[in-house]
Amino acid sequence: MRRTMGYVLLGLSGLLLSIAVLALVWAPGMVKKTPLDVESRTVYAGEGGKIDAATGDFDVGPVYAVQETKTDSDSSSDDHVLFVETSCLVKDTGGDQVCVDADDPDLLTADIDVFATDRTSALAVEDPNLPADAGPHEGLMNKWPFDVEKKTYPYWDGLVGRPIDMVYDGTESIGGLDTYRFVATVEDEPVDVAEGVSGTYTNTVTVNVDPQTGAIVKGGQDQQRYLDSGTQVLDVDIEWTPDTIDNAVDDAKANDRLLNLLLTVLPIVGFALGALFLVGGLLLVRRSASERAAHAKQPADANA
Repeated sequence: MRRTMGYVLLGLSGLLLSIAVLALVWAPGMVKKTPLDVESRTVYAGEGGKIDAATGDFDVGPVYAVQETKTDSDSSSDDHVLFVETSCLVKDTGGDQVCVDADDPDLLTADIDVFATDRTSALAVEDPNLPADAGPHEGLMNKWPFDVEKKTYPYWDGLVGRPIDMVYDGTESIGGLDTYRFVATVEDEPVDVAEGVSGTYTNTVTVNVDPQTGAIVKGGQDQQRYLDSGTQVLDVDIEWTPDTIDNAVDDAKANDRLLNLLLTVLPIVGFALGALFLVGGLLLVRRSASERAAHAKQPADANA
């Protein structure tokens, strides 16, 4: 019985130690990747206004922005993930915070973007599955990589058409989650402030990310656009709504717990129990062998 139990413990030891090694060596490369089933809705709120081209009036008031991001799973791969991102900026008149039709007078801006990112680095990449009219992108797009560092990252700005520096700006606790805050600043950048209309662009973008997963849990921007004449045509100061932040923080905490379970708790438990079962199994097998040897000697001693 002891011999059988010993071999059972040795078998369990081998299984647990194998799981622990896999959790350390193989699992990080598999789980620290952008999932292929992302579907998120981000809502901003704040103040903003846009010049009325017909009257020249410029009224600033409550606005909201909605950004919806979905993965194109069928066009994605093990290495790259494709996203379709739609966004709108709307005057807030007290109704539902949703994107409105193009002919709605409350609509200030609207945009759609299609891009691909590396599932490990989170950097934008070229991909053969992108549609032919998808513009080039560089830098980070909609998340940071796993295991975020306190450094400057390139962050895509579609208006200037190139990455801008997103500088680490400290640690901030949001809803009990320690986050890294990053800030990017653009000052008087020459751009097309509208289609075919040249001007300048100033923006301060603030992003808080979960250091472990790289998920964005809070964001905001303070953006202004001007014609070459100096006339202001857009002024927006918006930030994620409290509900959006709470949902993002809850998701980040849940994903952090899962990663800790898979990559920290599982290896520790596996190695600890594996070693314990190994020692116990060897002791039982050795004791069983000793008892069998002693029992085998007893008849010979009795005959003598």
